Amino acid sequence: MIYELREYVAASGAAERLHRRFADSTLDLFARHGLDVVGFWHDEADPGRIIYLLRFEDEDERARAWAGFRDDEDWKRVKRESEADGPLVAEMAGRVLVSPGYWVPPAPAPAPGPGPA
Repeated sequence: MIYELREYVAASGAAERLHRRFADSTLDLFARHGLDVVGFWHDEADPGRIIYLLRFEDEDERARAWAGFRDDEDWKRVKRESEADGPLVAEMAGRVLVSPGYWVPPAPAPAPGPGPA
């Protein structure tokens, strides 16, 4: 399992528009292409600084998912339309994280079952 940590800094005055693009379009497109979002945050002191974490089985899955997303005509349209009044992102950084081998993430908690009968 590998993880990818991505951080975006919104262009000046574009924080709300960038959040709206993620909320209204990007997250659905991520799901379509197997970009498994583990968590999504913004900096408490700077809402224009958005951080999210993705999970992949391996590098091949990661490469396929991002290629599918980048080539998606819906994404190209969403990006073009959302940036009609100027760019939304001033900076972007990403890094791939791998376990050092001596730490194994805990198993996810089981989903709650039906309530008492």
